[in-house]
Formats: sequence, C-alpha cells, structure tokens
Amino acid sequence: MSVIKPSPIEKVARPIQKFIQNEKAGGIVLGISVLIALFLANSPWSKQYHHLFEHKLGFQFDGRDYLNYSLHHWINDGLMAIFFFVVGLELKREIVAGELSNPRKAMLPIFAAIGGMIIPALIYLMFNGKGEVQNGWGIPMATDIAFALGVLYLLGDKIPLKLKIFLTALAIVDDLGAVLVIAFFYTSDISMINLVVGVLFLISMYVGNKLGIRNTLFYAVLGICGVWTSFLLSGVHATIAAVLAAFTIPADVRLGESFYVQKIQKYLGLFENADSNNQIATLTNEQLHVLDNISESTDQVIPPLQKLEHAMHPFVSFIVIPIFALANAGVAVLDIDIAELFNTNVAIGVALGLLIGKVIGVVGFTVIAVKLRIAPFPEGMSIRNLLGLGLLASIGFTMSLFVTSLAFVHEEYVTQAKIGIFAASIIGGVLGYVVLARQSKRKKSKPYNEN
Repeated sequence: MSVIKPSPIEKVARPIQKFIQNEKAGGIVLGISVLIALFLANSPWSKQYHHLFEHKLGFQFDGRDYLNYSLHHWINDGLMAIFFFVVGLELKREIVAGELSNPRKAMLPIFAAIGGMIIPALIYLMFNGKGEVQNGWGIPMATDIAFALGVLYLLGDKIPLKLKIFLTALAIVDDLGAVLVIAFFYTSDISMINLVVGVLFLISMYVGNKLGIRNTLFYAVLGICGVWTSFLLSGVHATIAAVLAAFTIPADVRLGESFYVQKIQKYLGLFENADSNNQIATLTNEQLHVLDNISESTDQVIPPLQKLEHAMHPFVSFIVIPIFALANAGVAVLDIDIAELFNTNVAIGVALGLLIGKVIGVVGFTVIAVKLRIAPFPEGMSIRNLLGLGLLASIGFTMSLFVTSLAFVHEEYVTQAKIGIFAASIIGGVLGYVVLARQSKRKKSKPYNEN
C-alpha cells in the first residue's frame, strides 16, 4: 500500500482547514474583526476608515444609475442577505429533521426564545417609550449565535451536549423572530410591483422544487437575479428575500441511505477488481468510470439544502460576518461625550434589555413551560446552567448591530445603541462563561424539580 506524502501546500492548508472546522473559530474571527474595527475607528486613520464605506457602487445604463448604493449599504443588504440565506437553510433543516421537527422537544427552546425576545423589548420600551428612540425596541431582542456558541464551545466537553443543542435551537428560533421583526416593522415604503415580481420568482423556485429540480445553479440564478433584486427594489428588506428563498431549496434526496451503502460497496468492489496501470499518478478508464458512479451516487444522497449550507457556512463565518463587523462595529470611543451618551436612554435600554431582559425571558419562560408541563427539562440541565445559557443569549452582537442600522437614522442614537450592545455582550459573555464553568466543576448537577 503506497502512502503519498503531503505536499508543501497541504502542510500549510491542513491547519487552516482544521481551524475553520473548529466550532469556536467563527466566534474568534468575529471577535478579532470587532477589535480591528474599534482600533481603526479610534486611530489616526478613522476618517479614512469611515469614508471607505461611503463609496458608492452601482452601474449605469442609458445615462441612469441602477443599484447605486454605498459600500456600507451593499454590505448590510447584500452580504448580510447571504448570512440570512444560510440562517434560512438552518431553520428549514431544523424544522424538517432537526431539533424543531419534534413538537414536544421543540417547545422548550421556542418558549425560551419567545421570552428572550419579548422581555428585552419591553425593558427597552420602559426607558424609550416616545419619539425616534422608540424604534430601537428590536435591538435587544437578538442573540448572536456565532458568539454565544463560541463561548459555550470554549468549555468543551465540560458542558452536556443537551445544553449545546438547547442553545442552538433557542438561537435559531431567535433568528426567525428577528427575521419576522425586520419583515413587519423595519421596512420602508413598499413598491408592490417589485414585490409581486419577487413573489413570482419565489413561486418559480417552489415549483422547481416540486418538479424535482436539484441543480443549485437554478436556485442561485432565480434567487439572486429574481427574488433578492426584486425585494431590494420593493422596499421590503432584502434579507427577508434570502430567508424565503432558502425555504424553497429541496431538502429531500434521490437516493436512500441504505441503498447508497449498497451501491458504494458494489462500486468499491468494482474499483478494486478493475484493471490498473499500477501507477500512482494516473487511473485507467475503467477506474475513472467507477469513480464517476461513486461521485454521482454521493451527490444524490446529499440534500441540496445541506449541500448549500455546508458549502456556504465557512464563507459566511469567515468572510461575510467579519466584513459586516468591520463595517458596523467601529465606534469612536475616544470622541464620545459621556453627557451626550446618556442624554437619551438608548444605551441603557439596549444594555439592560439584553443583559437583564434576556436572562429573565429565557429562564422565566423556560421554567413556566416546565411548570405547565408543556415540555420537560432536558437531561443534565439545571436552573444554574440555564442561567448561564440566558447570559450567553444576551450576546446580541451581529443581529443587534444589524437591527440598529435599520432602526435609527441619527448617528448619535446608532452610537449609543452600539455602546449598549458592546457592554451587554461582553458582560453577558463573561458572566455566562463563569457560571457554566463553575457549574461544570460540580460532580453532579442537581436537576430542576418540575413538581
């Protein structure tokens, strides 16, 4: 048996691939991007940093400008649409065959997520009930799944798998809630013609699914050129188009698992017995034919939905989200006047909404659901580690920053909201880690008593 030594490029690529596949990697890269943005915003290059995202990109036809938006706008409406597309794929996967597919298992994280959205919004409105600042009520509703899970995975095997699944399901439902809030409350004037065109493209994608079309290029062309562009021009936020498009991607397969195993075993036998030229560098035509069959069968056993999600997740985690953070996390802290920072209650409302509201909502609604016997506590969960998960849910970073960009026009309110988001996310992340780390040191976690 010949063993091929790794090439120099493989020696470099393997550690990078290993890092990308690590659950904590996305959160680490996001954190680095935030620090870079904060550094640039408070450096001698701050003007150049902010001016960079003001440059406009678009195209002209017959002397007219089309899709002529600032770089910041393209990032928030273009790149983030890719992020929301992957969110939509994750949502559909969870609903079809994941934690949200079993109604009874899904009820507890759904209740927790609902509480984690309602209570933060109410706390924010307690401090900001009138005027433009009222528009920020959706900011503390969000949970940053990448950061929250990144902190959780730092604890490794000390945390029961059930807790990781619970937080993942909670964050996914939270994302769905954020999408609905954006759709219904953070949209501009609607152009019905463009909206109808976008819906027609969506219907075309749905019909393609039902007809058995599995070519991802078909969905990419209709989704980007049709649905996304139409929604962008309609006034309904383009990220909604991305989620809706994701729900039209097929989640079924052409080849069952057991039949696939049989076919692969058959092809492996054919490959082993095929004529060989005994050279490492090349294969015979017979061997190539067998490998083509293996490749085709493998393609048929992977649902297009999971294929897209798996392919796009690294791009979103290591390109889209870091760029979004670079464009939105830059706050000139050195230039902030403390008196001006608190001349409204935006920062306080956001910070307390995330830090206090999330914990009360997640823990309170979960306990209520258990008390009402709607759903049982997951195995290994206690009030203490539920509190830790509630604190991690207060990391609102990416989604909260995104809603901030939709909620406010005045830069003063945007800055105040960002300060509140940063403060709550840092405190919540640190406290959540400490609570869960201390709990993991105990030999046995006393489960919550439903009675």
